[in-house]
Amino acid sequence: MMPRGALIARVAATLVLALPAVVLRLSGVHPAPVAGMIIFGAGVLAAAVVLMWAAETARADISGALALALLALIAVLPEYAVDLYYAYRAGSKPEYTSYAAANMTGANRLLVGVGWALVVLAFALGTRRVARRGGPAPNRRDVHLSGHHRIELGFLAVAAVIAFVPPLVGEIGWYVSILLIALYVAYIVRIAGSGGEDVEQLVGVPAVLAQLPTPRRRAVTWGGFALGALIVFASAEPFAEALVEAGGSLGIDEFLLVQWLAPLASEAPELIVAVVFAWRLRDNDAIGALLSSKLNQWTLLVGSLPLAYKAGGGGWSLPLDSRQAEEVLLTAAQTVLGLAMLIDLYFRRAEAALLFGLFVIQFVLPGETARLWLSAVYLAIGFSVLIARHRDLGKSMATLVTPRSH
Repeated sequence: MMPRGALIARVAATLVLALPAVVLRLSGVHPAPVAGMIIFGAGVLAAAVVLMWAAETARADISGALALALLALIAVLPEYAVDLYYAYRAGSKPEYTSYAAANMTGANRLLVGVGWALVVLAFALGTRRVARRGGPAPNRRDVHLSGHHRIELGFLAVAAVIAFVPPLVGEIGWYVSILLIALYVAYIVRIAGSGGEDVEQLVGVPAVLAQLPTPRRRAVTWGGFALGALIVFASAEPFAEALVEAGGSLGIDEFLLVQWLAPLASEAPELIVAVVFAWRLRDNDAIGALLSSKLNQWTLLVGSLPLAYKAGGGGWSLPLDSRQAEEVLLTAAQTVLGLAMLIDLYFRRAEAALLFGLFVIQFVLPGETARLWLSAVYLAIGFSVLIARHRDLGKSMATLVTPRSH
């Protein structure tokens, strides 16, 4: 259990991280672009941490797979706030359309290409640590998902097919939005009725908060949600604007800043928690949480972009130019390979290395041709593995309408 002093220190450090962003936003002061990017980016990071703590603590009152799905959704709300802001602004300023696509594709590719691989690395190091100390190490080398996660894999397979429509038609259409949001709702309904697994022991700050008496714990949980929402409100919009302005002042491609820096800030706490879980040999919790995050971002987040675009004064469909269509295609192709790697419920070290290696290649070989070729590589390997593991794919698809398969 975390000592009381350490708990207070962590909470205080997080609040200090968020304070400048909240003060600047409430006072109406607009710092220089680079300073704003740092200050409000710290606010987004702090919001993600607070929301993560609150969501983890809430698992003491909500058990099973639904808790994991809600945790995964709440943990990435800062990412949603930034991306939906770009889509909203695109309704009146068309140049912001590219930023909405950049942020969404960057978040998804970072989660799979780096996050999933980090879980495998942390699990391998954790296994070695336990073995050196003579403790009870797992009798396997690979990260393992329980059978219950076939539900996420089945829904992700459907989302992966739908995701190829936008790059083919050059827009995230209202019809795609309806399909993806309906798919996410169906997923929530499905897991809510499936029972699911008991939540394992919490770690860090949530572990301490979960020991509070029930009324106080719930008050702290809802207070954490409210505080996280306040910090998101104070930080998301100015952070999104500062990224664009900082790119211009630093001579850096704004698209790349929005694509990689914003998701890194908003998703870092979730990745850290997943790594800690894997380090403690809770590989099912670790990869399961990131899989659920991938599903909600590839359904609810993508499906919400046209709605934000319409609310901002645009049409019912969010247009994509050739660069944005290629980015969405590449992200969809990576999704197919990621699905193929997990479909048999094992995530091997070689598979993690492949996902990470292909993720890195995009920075070494940028450009339209490279993105198209890399998409082809993802799809060729992904479909080959899915064909070889077609029985596992069938089991996952069956869970969409029938009780889960172990």
